[in-house]
Amino acid sequence: MHVAVLGAGGRIAPASVRDLAESDEVAALLLLDIDEARAEHVASLYGGPKARAALADARASADAPESLAAALHECDVLVNSASYRVNLDAMTACLAAGCHYLDLGGLYWMTGRQLELGPQFERAGLLALLGIGSAPGKTNLMALRAARELSAPIDAIHVSAAGRDLDPPSGFSVPYALQTLLDELTMRPVVLHDGAPEEIDPLADGGAVEFGKPIGSAQTIHTLHSELRTFGDSFGCREASFRLSLSPDLLSRLGELTEAPEAEIRRIAREAVPSSAKTVAVHLVEASGGGRSVRVRAVTEPRQAWGLGGGVVSTAAPAAAAVRLLARDGIEARGAAPPAQCIAPAVMLAELGSQGCTFEITTREEVRG
Repeated sequence: MHVAVLGAGGRIAPASVRDLAESDEVAALLLLDIDEARAEHVASLYGGPKARAALADARASADAPESLAAALHECDVLVNSASYRVNLDAMTACLAAGCHYLDLGGLYWMTGRQLELGPQFERAGLLALLGIGSAPGKTNLMALRAARELSAPIDAIHVSAAGRDLDPPSGFSVPYALQTLLDELTMRPVVLHDGAPEEIDPLADGGAVEFGKPIGSAQTIHTLHSELRTFGDSFGCREASFRLSLSPDLLSRLGELTEAPEAEIRRIAREAVPSSAKTVAVHLVEASGGGRSVRVRAVTEPRQAWGLGGGVVSTAAPAAAAVRLLARDGIEARGAAPPAQCIAPAVMLAELGSQGCTFEITTREEVRG
């Protein structure tokens, strides 16, 4: 399979590129970015002989030299690791080029707009897999795994995510794109309440969550996330939420930047120090119904052989795994869909387990008076 990666010079793509470069199902990698030099750097460090870099801009016109559609003409699938703001443009380019599409999430509202392109992808015999990172992505399939364990109608699904750098660098560092982080913190979060989406205040307190080692108990906030856009349709649940835990120092610094001009945010993002290779990510999904609850916990630790932390690997690995499943005809769906509607959870969790992600499943009976 010939695979293109958009946003190849970003924070998450290096882990996807390394994972795909080591996959037998992948014959060639085309690393695309608006900064070709950054893509070339990632290709040289992580892509091996399968990878080459090229300039591409998702928002360029179809006849421009940097057209994404033109760059994709020999590719089977695009992994979009760029900003969620270009998701629709990238999907349109995939339709024009006749290739499958995967992304890491659409921050709720964008996901809704992307789903509208589903009929076009279905008619073209193509898949647009929306949100196949860690959250959304892994969390959707953890929810499906929990739902199957319940074997009862689901009343509620609650997702919590935390990441920490165990050897933080000196200087400002962010786990993923700064602008996306700020959007998550400033846009009104959406929860499912009594079966309907409901907006709540930005930074609404999510309370303390016990994430287990190595993070332990940590405070959380509600943030806008893509899972909530599809959980109702996927699971029929009437209650759902997403909570995020960031280190206190990072959350404080991000709060200072919420009012900063766009030019200042771009400058700070360029100057941000990379996270260390000792980051860890923990995700929790709890589903309840029928008098029982099932909790699925995922921990992604650093990949020492790659020199990459668990934070980036956690987000990158599901997309790379989905490419392998597509190549093996393990995903039959066509159209636009979230992971829980087209991927078997046991298959994906096994793929992620081979990349260093561990899962724990616990079941609890509801205490009745």
